[in-house]
Amino acid sequence: MTSDLLAPLDLAFWNMESDRHPMHLGALGVFAAHSPTAGAHAADLLAARAAAVPGLRLRIRDVWQPLAFGGALRETAPDFDPLDHVRLHAPTADFHAEAGRLMERPLERGRPPWEAHVLPGEDGMSFAVLFKFHHALADGLRALKLAAGVLDPVDLPERAPRAIEPPRGLLSDVRRLPALVPGLVRGALSDVGRALDIGTSLARSTLGMRPVTALASAPSGTRRTAGVVVDIDDVHLVRKSVGGTVNDVLIAVVAGALRRWLDERGDGSEGVAPRALVPVSRRRPRTAHPQGNRLSGYLMKLPVDEADPLGRLATVRSAMVRNKDAGPDRGAGAVALLADHVPALGHRLGGPLVGQAARLWFDILVTSVPLPGIGLRLGGHELTEVYPLAPLAPGQALAVAISTYRGRVHYGLVADAKAVPDLDVFARAVSDEVRTLLTVCGH
Repeated sequence: MTSDLLAPLDLAFWNMESDRHPMHLGALGVFAAHSPTAGAHAADLLAARAAAVPGLRLRIRDVWQPLAFGGALRETAPDFDPLDHVRLHAPTADFHAEAGRLMERPLERGRPPWEAHVLPGEDGMSFAVLFKFHHALADGLRALKLAAGVLDPVDLPERAPRAIEPPRGLLSDVRRLPALVPGLVRGALSDVGRALDIGTSLARSTLGMRPVTALASAPSGTRRTAGVVVDIDDVHLVRKSVGGTVNDVLIAVVAGALRRWLDERGDGSEGVAPRALVPVSRRRPRTAHPQGNRLSGYLMKLPVDEADPLGRLATVRSAMVRNKDAGPDRGAGAVALLADHVPALGHRLGGPLVGQAARLWFDILVTSVPLPGIGLRLGGHELTEVYPLAPLAPGQALAVAISTYRGRVHYGLVADAKAVPDLDVFARAVSDEVRTLLTVCGH
């Protein structure tokens, strides 16, 4: 049995979860079906292939060893059964409606924290697969690698995790634990408090603290998802007209869509500039730590109160240039790096506090998940659409994830169903904003 201690950020994700705020990310892939039984065949394939992917056999277990007291580790589950994780559902006419309900449910923590839900389409012409991975198991890039391991063709095999060496003097340390625990607890809570103070001060000094009411939500435990598809050629036409990057355009589209959505629901967009957290991967090739999360982030104000579409894009472009010049390890968006300065016990005791503090740092998550340019298949069935789905932080109502696949941009939207019953309005606003940018750019 192999095992691997969770890095501080992974441990933070593991401990900030609650029943109403599950910390899994997802991806909803839609496949063209060759027959009405394609969904059932796909479920069988997923179960068979999952057994051969080492990363999918890893569960997370608490650690109470003195040198990692209060931490957790990944280890190979001795009783792993892929049939516990792959589920075939009844045919549906609405993949996103089913995905929303499935995203509400936390993953079972006693076994490897992932699931694959196969959703046959009622028309028999398509089926969907919803992959769910706990954020403590994988970030977006890692989740992509794990999912690719069960598609055609299978991705490269994973490297085996490191084994934990028993610390020296373990027996004597265990005997001393009763006397050590009070001090450990006080120190852990103190470290959590200092980290939260630093992160909150950074966000306040950099971007201000005015909340955006429409993007805040009391916990309801409900989820709704939606998807929007945009032609990448249209995005390139806008980029070539005004400069900047594809990512600048895609973020500016979110800002414009928020403006349209707020105005249509009657909340108004004047004076509104929500803080967006834009995650940045710190993963490097051949890293010695292949598991878990390697993330930092940029924090920026979305110019929702700017009436001119090109003005919004220019503001986003300038903000991203400033963030890139500073680098992902500096600024208010790099609060994830504070996790490295909190001991394991601090994450366990302060996890709920960290989750609640997320609303003080940012109002909305806007993340990009890269996908390979080649066409992906499952059992010979072509993947035609893929919508990344991000977790919602406690107290937040909407998250946006973006992937580009085979010439099309896919916006995956996740919302609290009670706070955002009109997610379809926001989805439509994304498409409308792209058309507006094309028009003002003369296309």
